[in-house]
Amino acid sequence: MKPQRLGERPRMVPDCYRMVGPLLRSLEPERAHALTLAALRTGLVPRAPRFRHPALEARLWGRSFDNPVGLAAGFDKNAEVPDAMLAQGFGLVEVGTVTLRPQTGNPRPRVFRLPADRAMINRLGFNSDGAERVAERLRARAARAAAGVVGVNVAPNRDSADPVADCAALVTRMAPLADYLVVNVSSPNTPGLRALQSDAALPGLLAAVVAARDCAAVRPPLLVKVAPDVDAAGLGIIAGAALAAGLDGLIATNTTVDRPAGLTDPHRGEAGGLSGAPLFAPSTKVLAALYRLTGGRLPLIGVGGIASGKDAYTKIRAGASLVQLYTALVYQGPGLVNRIKRELVALALADGFSRVQEAVGADVAV
Repeated sequence: MKPQRLGERPRMVPDCYRMVGPLLRSLEPERAHALTLAALRTGLVPRAPRFRHPALEARLWGRSFDNPVGLAAGFDKNAEVPDAMLAQGFGLVEVGTVTLRPQTGNPRPRVFRLPADRAMINRLGFNSDGAERVAERLRARAARAAAGVVGVNVAPNRDSADPVADCAALVTRMAPLADYLVVNVSSPNTPGLRALQSDAALPGLLAAVVAARDCAAVRPPLLVKVAPDVDAAGLGIIAGAALAAGLDGLIATNTTVDRPAGLTDPHRGEAGGLSGAPLFAPSTKVLAALYRLTGGRLPLIGVGGIASGKDAYTKIRAGASLVQLYTALVYQGPGLVNRIKRELVALALADGFSRVQEAVGADVAV
């Protein structure tokens, strides 16, 4: 299929999500998500006409991205549909979070839509098929020589006696199968996990996972995903530890335990991590702080509340080399991906940049 370019009239394809979206949102969230995954697995979701433009192309960690818009971890926890989501126009897909051993996660209900706030709350707790099942699927993908950048997000089991050892073992297991690896120390839904971001724990964790990656036959880029609820001192600790350990990047941010003023949806009091529109400002503030603290020397992936090209461009100007989204897909459907890419190109060119990547960190003094 010939890719579309800026200025071309978008090829007219039915926007099935206009009809299907309201039906899915009438279902319990996990049930709706399971049906979505089944439709993607069986090919019922059509490929999107892929919008491409030279201004979107990026090169990072020796890898080429045809665009910087990614799917965040949490959508495809078990690597069931990475290629189906790449076919929707994403430049990268991050699967996971994957745990070493299978676990069911927290009791249901554990996912809540907040449509009045264009947000969601989840307390899933790393429900995962486990590393071996996920590795099997990724090995099958490699055997097909499937194209596209697929990262793997990992974290320790809830009952782990040694979370650092879990993370190192996961890095060893997944390194040959991942285009990049992410260690998740920032989910609010596993007790004690965020303590791994502390000054006492983080250097030891980073030393262990970097050593595991460096001993692997294949050495993918290694990143850590951080929380939006870290104070200035804590961000300084994370930035310093990441640089000292030789990490390849940071992801800013995970969901928040904060409940910003102005939330109106009846589910706003549910426990768990809040994502979507209310997360945009605090996550972007953390992103910019990390860009400043690392002097722009460490690639950052910006996540949290992206629902438009303007949102993605704001993240990029705040220091993100790549961006990711998830919650907005629930409300806008997969057509959002190509809309964001078109808007990104228009915004970058209007600002005098020839490529979107030239805008990285434009709003942050380092």
